Amino acid sequence: MSYDVFAQYYDALTQNVNYEEMADYLCALLNKEGHKAGLTLDLACGTGSLTLALARRGLDIYGVDASMEMLSVAQEKAAEEGVSILFLCQKMQTLDLYGTINTVFCTLDSLNHLTGEEDVRKTFSRVALFLEPGGYFIFDMNTLYKHQYVLANQAYLYETEDVFCAWQNHFEQKTGRVSITLDFFEKRGKLYERSSERFFERAYPLEAIVKWLKEAGLEPRLVLESGTFESPSEKTERVTIAARRT
Repeated sequence: MSYDVFAQYYDALTQNVNYEEMADYLCALLNKEGHKAGLTLDLACGTGSLTLALARRGLDIYGVDASMEMLSVAQEKAAEEGVSILFLCQKMQTLDLYGTINTVFCTLDSLNHLTGEEDVRKTFSRVALFLEPGGYFIFDMNTLYKHQYVLANQAYLYETEDVFCAWQNHFEQKTGRVSITLDFFEKRGKLYERSSERFFERAYPLEAIVKWLKEAGLEPRLVLESGTFESPSEKTERVTIAARRT
């Protein structure tokens, strides 16, 4: 998926995401583990909102994303703030950095966009390869519960000044994937121009995620309900995991 159209309206359609609060939460997790962020990577950084929020908190951070369109928006936002941040266009499962890092963040269920187990395992291995011993990989993922009972077969409508978006989900019982179709209706004078984008998300059993982390040399230290310091429940929709490079 190119995210060509989605990138233009991503921020407007995700105004419910509080990046400042998320940045505070991630920093609090590091403090809880007694880990200094050091050189930090925002993996699957999208339009860079979290990257910038973390930079404002003094982190030495750069971003990686597979979408050039998303990174273009991120670069524009950094320039507007007068901040110099390196953004690299790479896929998570083939991550290739210039050197080692101390901390990796990957948020907003970006890992769920990897719909094959092997891609998730490759991503964990690539992250571990570039993490210094004792470094931390902190990420979140949507749960099986959320995919089956919350996203499921729901439809959502969003309207901004420039675009009308119809968001439709379809849960595939056999594969456990959620198919997400976005139809954009962009204003062109008195008319609307329609364009569509489609992608998939997949949730994985928590036990499998923990197993794959350990196989990659990453020891799970915290498994929490996202946004809290509480253990996840059967109805938790998103988990946050902090894993330490052994």
